[in-house]
Amino acid sequence: MKIASLIARVLLGVMFVVFGLNGIFRFIPVPPGIPAMAASFNEVMFASHYMAFVGAVQLLAGLALLANRYVPLALVTIAAVLANILAFHVTMMPATILPGLVATALWFLVASPLRANFAPLLAARAEPASNRI
Repeated sequence: MKIASLIARVLLGVMFVVFGLNGIFRFIPVPPGIPAMAASFNEVMFASHYMAFVGAVQLLAGLALLANRYVPLALVTIAAVLANILAFHVTMMPATILPGLVATALWFLVASPLRANFAPLLAARAEPASNRI
């Protein structure tokens, strides 16, 4: 499981670095024949420069995964991005959901051995840290 998690972390990191850079520099061409709603959504995301922000988030999280630094933070960040990727594909382009599902499977392979790091996020009530002076 350790090797599978390592491979998944590197693959997920590479995916998010490449697609994060694409969000900033737009070097991957838009595939032909995408539905009108998805094309409009895509154009608004790029024209408003919102995609540059999302790309920067993806790039930083991908670099953190590749550097094996702040991995739990990167995974929480990527989880939010993956939720949006899956929502986009389910609602606007269901035929192309496979890469999003692959990224989600890789996310679970990376997050599974680190699940103890996420336990505090699932607490019903947050307890303040002790006062350290």
